[in-house]
Amino acid sequence: MNREELALNIISKAITHVQSNPQVVRENGCAACHVLLVLADKMNVSEQDASDLLSEVLAKFPDLDNEFIAMVENIHMKKRMMGNLFAIKTREAKDKYIYSNFKNTISELHSDVINYGPDVTLRKLLMSLISLEIAKNIGIDYHASTEELYHYMRKNHQETNKELLVFINQLYQRIINKKINYD
Repeated sequence: MNREELALNIISKAITHVQSNPQVVRENGCAACHVLLVLADKMNVSEQDASDLLSEVLAKFPDLDNEFIAMVENIHMKKRMMGNLFAIKTREAKDKYIYSNFKNTISELHSDVINYGPDVTLRKLLMSLISLEIAKNIGIDYHASTEELYHYMRKNHQETNKELLVFINQLYQRIINKKINYD
């Protein structure tokens, strides 16, 4: 069995397992991350490699991609009511949580710029903003909106990739023009 077939088998079984027993995903855990971590563990690869492999397999097998997104929607939208635990915290606890996430995110982005460059980091920021807008506009959690976005982008790869590249190039051009005007 080649690498792709093995990944396909693992992903398919993990999705089926979550669908038949949603409790395997921790209470506030992410269904997509659960499948990703199972894949990483079973194939003995890093989370990044597993993420790339998961995307490749889901892009190549649309029926599995549809099962995957249905699983995510079921866990994150139907089985949960997100946000209640945060809402009942004290203001001090909320502020600590927000500050911790703020610092961690800035640190992660800084690391991404160093390790992957500005293009990948900017793409990550754009994807996060788009996912957040989707979550906010249709009333779902962020993980579910991210998976919905990736599902859409896999189906419309050429169009969405082109639009992202056009935006990134236009942004860079404006930054360059602004810098020239200041110099």
